[in-house]
Amino acid sequence: MEQITISSHYNGALQKPIQSGFTAHSTAAEVIKGIDLTGKTAIVTGGYAGIGLETVKTFIGAGAKVVVPARDINKAAKNLEGIPNVTIEHMDLMDPASIDTFTEKFLLAGSPLHLLINNAGIMWVPLQRVARGYESQLATNHLGHFHLTLRLWPALKKAGHARVVNVSSYGHQMAPFNFEDPNFQHRDYDTLSGYGQSKTANNLFTVELDRRGKNVGVRAFSLHPGSVNGTDLGRVAPMDLFQQMGTHDADGNIFPEVASKLKTIEQGAATTVWCATSPQLANLGGLYCENADVAELDEGNIEQNYNDPLTLRGVKPYSLDPEHATRLWKLSEELIGLTFLAN
Repeated sequence: MEQITISSHYNGALQKPIQSGFTAHSTAAEVIKGIDLTGKTAIVTGGYAGIGLETVKTFIGAGAKVVVPARDINKAAKNLEGIPNVTIEHMDLMDPASIDTFTEKFLLAGSPLHLLINNAGIMWVPLQRVARGYESQLATNHLGHFHLTLRLWPALKKAGHARVVNVSSYGHQMAPFNFEDPNFQHRDYDTLSGYGQSKTANNLFTVELDRRGKNVGVRAFSLHPGSVNGTDLGRVAPMDLFQQMGTHDADGNIFPEVASKLKTIEQGAATTVWCATSPQLANLGGLYCENADVAELDEGNIEQNYNDPLTLRGVKPYSLDPEHATRLWKLSEELIGLTFLAN
């Protein structure tokens, strides 16, 4: 019976807007209004810049305690200075040993983990390989967070009711997951495809994590935060990519009419916060969200234009496929050398 339910779910039965009442212009402060996180503990990767920092501030304002694992401790300390109830710990998503060290320390403290926000990421970088030889966008955006989540599973279970939020992207539409050659060992490297498959991996991971976790109270969501102004996510991306998409002029300046349509940081963090805290999502999971609502399936019915960011919406069915989700889970276990232990 469970398999039938799962199948109908990811064929689109629940992947549709629930009319949350929020919009693309809603802010993190608006979606968390009236929600009390006192006594809750959250971990936010990348929680010291951009929408991650805004997510941390929002959780703190609602009463939570937040742990921010950071590759750059000095930058994190500077950006989080003066914010109460935040603990900074070293962790590098490209370094499995640092993930183990971070999670061992957290688990040793015995705290339940109510919210895990897998927010950190890199985008459109030149070909780089981590120590194990894996392509860096896949290693950072998916495998590092997969490793982190598996290690933190005991604390998530201990919470009784926990949510894992994977910050994905509309960029998943750039590529499905390539199971034959995920690390570009036998094909020419294309940074857009590398980014796209890492974001598709975020969505597939969410589907399978929710399936495995829902019986013990752990639910998972993925999301597109929107096209956000003021983040440093695309800081190393080649300018010609933006120019090809029609968002920047020949001098590398963003067109004013495009900039005016981008989300603010406060708006960009809204969907993360909504997925993490909204009672509207009670008894739901495995969904891809955007604009503080559940996203619509994109089966070729949505017209999109890169110079109009609000049209970049919808989720591709291939990134929610339950068979691919199970296959990716098994592959991810093999790549990081860990096996998920539910008990």
